[in-house]
Amino acid sequence: MCGIAGFIGEGMGQDLNNMIQVISYRGPDDKGVFLRGNVGFAHARLSIIDLSSAGHQPMLNNIGTVAIVFNGEIYNFKELKNLVSGYPFKSKSDTEVILALYDKYGEKAFEKLDGMFAIALYDFENQKLILVRDRLGKKPLYWGIFDGTLIFGSEIKALIAHPVFRKELDRQSLSRYLLYEYVPTPYSIWKNVSKLEAGYYAVFKSGAVDKHQYWFPGNKKFNGTFREAENQLDKLLEEAVHKRLVVADVPVGIFLSGGLDSSTVAYYAQKNNPRKVETFSIGFQEKSFDESNYAKQIAEYLGSNHHSQIVSASDILALIPTIAQLMDEPLADASILPTYLLSKYTRGKVTVALSGDGGDELFAGYPTFQAEIGASVYQRIPKFIREKWIKPFVGLIPASETNFSVGFKIKQFVENFHDDKNKRHQVWRGSFAPIMQNKLFSASVIDELNKFDPLNDLDTGQSLLESYQKTYLLDDILVKADRASMYNSLEVRAPFLDTAVVEFVNNLPYEYKCRGLTTKYILKRLMTDKLPISIVNRQKKGFGIPMARWLKHELNGLCRELLSEDRIRRDRIFNPKYVTQLVDDHMAGKKDNRKPLWTLMVFQMWYNQWF
Repeated sequence: MCGIAGFIGEGMGQDLNNMIQVISYRGPDDKGVFLRGNVGFAHARLSIIDLSSAGHQPMLNNIGTVAIVFNGEIYNFKELKNLVSGYPFKSKSDTEVILALYDKYGEKAFEKLDGMFAIALYDFENQKLILVRDRLGKKPLYWGIFDGTLIFGSEIKALIAHPVFRKELDRQSLSRYLLYEYVPTPYSIWKNVSKLEAGYYAVFKSGAVDKHQYWFPGNKKFNGTFREAENQLDKLLEEAVHKRLVVADVPVGIFLSGGLDSSTVAYYAQKNNPRKVETFSIGFQEKSFDESNYAKQIAEYLGSNHHSQIVSASDILALIPTIAQLMDEPLADASILPTYLLSKYTRGKVTVALSGDGGDELFAGYPTFQAEIGASVYQRIPKFIREKWIKPFVGLIPASETNFSVGFKIKQFVENFHDDKNKRHQVWRGSFAPIMQNKLFSASVIDELNKFDPLNDLDTGQSLLESYQKTYLLDDILVKADRASMYNSLEVRAPFLDTAVVEFVNNLPYEYKCRGLTTKYILKRLMTDKLPISIVNRQKKGFGIPMARWLKHELNGLCRELLSEDRIRRDRIFNPKYVTQLVDDHMAGKKDNRKPLWTLMVFQMWYNQWF
C-alpha cells in the first residue's frame, strides 16, 4: 500500500518532493520521484509484494514510453502475468504487470485487474495521462485542474502542497457534508478538486478530461435455489479471504470486532490455515459500547492467536487533535478514532489486516433496512397527521446517552422521514437535513446556495443497496478505513468487497438479504453451523463511541470553544444563535444532538486547520 501524487503541466522536482512528503506515512519504506518535461510523478511505498528494490516506483515500461505510480494490490497479478509472458520483467511486482498489460491491451487492461488500486499512468507516445480507480473505490484518488495544470494524489493534502493549488471552500459541498457527514463522490470540500468515481478511469489529453466507466456490475439475476446461493456464497467468500492472505510477503492479521462480518472473515482465514491466525480487537471501558468479550469469544472458538486492548475515553479524546490535523476533508464518522487506535495496535504486529467492511452494504445489515418495514406502513398515514400529531409526540421522548437507543432510532425515523426511500435513508443516517440547513446557515450563505438541495444529488432510481454502496460505503466506511490504517502505515483488505462476491450478492433477490426483520439473512444462514449462534444472531452494535455523554463532559470544553458564538459569527458561515441552541439543548438533556454537534465540530476543526 502506498501514496501517489503528481502533475501534468507546471511544476518542479521540489514540488513533487513536497507533494509526496505530506503523505509519506502511506509509504514509509521507500520514496521516489520522476520528472520528464511537464510530467511529474511521485510515490511513497509500503512494501507488501516484492520487498526488493526492484519494486521501486515511479516505474517505467521496458522501453521508457510509459510511466506509472500505483497504490494498492492486484490479487491476480500472477495469473495476468501469463497473458504477457513475452514481456522482459525486471521485478516480481504487480506494478510491472500493469505496465505490461497496458503495453499489450491499452485501456482495456484495467478491466482485467482484480484488486484495490489507484493508478496514474502517463503514455508519452500518445501524450496522455490516465487515472484509474478500483471497482468499489477502496483506494482514494483526487484530481484537479488549476491554471491548466492537472494535479493528483492519494489525498488532497498532496494537491495542496503544489504551488498552483488555490484554497477555496466549495459551499455546495459543505451543504452535502452537513447532510451526509462526508462529501460524496465525485465532489470534494475544495473548489476545483474531484474524487475519481469507483470503477472509472479518466484520460487527460490536450487540456481536457474524459471519464470512462470500465466496470458495470451487471444485472444477471440469480435463478437458482436458496441452497445453491448459499453454497456459492460459501465458495466465493473462502476464495476471497484466501487470496487476500496469500498475496503478501509480510505478516497478515484480522480485525475482529465480534460482529458477524469480521467473525466470518476470521472463520475463513482460520479454516484452511494450519497455524493460528492473528486477530486484533479493541474494547471500551464504557459497557454499552464494548464488544471485546464477543471478540474474545469468537477468537477462542476459532482458535486464533488473539490480541486485545481496552481503551479509555482519554485514549480516544487525545487523538482528536491528531486526526483533525491529518484530515484534509471533513469526515464526521467518529468511529475513525477507535479505528485509528485499532490500526495502530495492529500495526505493532502485522503489516496487512483483513476487515469485515462491506458486509452491511451488501447484505442489508443496518437497522435502517428493518425500518423500511415500518416506513411502508407509516407512509400510508396522512402527512398532516404525521406532522401535527406524531412528530410532536415523538419529540417528547427523553434524550439518551446509550449507543443508538430505541428512542434515538424512533426520533431519527419520524423526524427525518421522507417519502422517497433513498432520500429518507440518507436523512436517517445524516446530520442536517435541508430544512435544518436553512436554520443553520447564515443569510449570506443561504443566498449563495440559492435553494441548492444536496438530496437532489442522489440517484433515486438506484436500489437501496446500490445507493448504500455508492455513497455511504464509498465515502464514509472506505475513507475511514483507508485514513485510519494508512496514518499508521497499515494496509487493510476487505474480502466482502471482492469483485466476484459483490457481483454475486448484488444479483441475489433482496429477500435473500433482508427477510422481514432479519438482516443479512443468507449470510446468517451460511454461518449458522460455522460460528456460535450467539455471534450469528447478536444485535448489530457498530464501532461507536459514547459521543452523547462525552459532549456533555469530556468534550464539553472543546465543543463550546469550537462552536462559540464569537467564533461562529467571525467565520460568517453559520447562524450563531441556532448553533448555540443546538449546544445548549444537548447539554441540558433536552435533545440528543450528538450527530449535528459532532458534524459541526469536525468541520470547524477542519476549517481552522486549513483556513
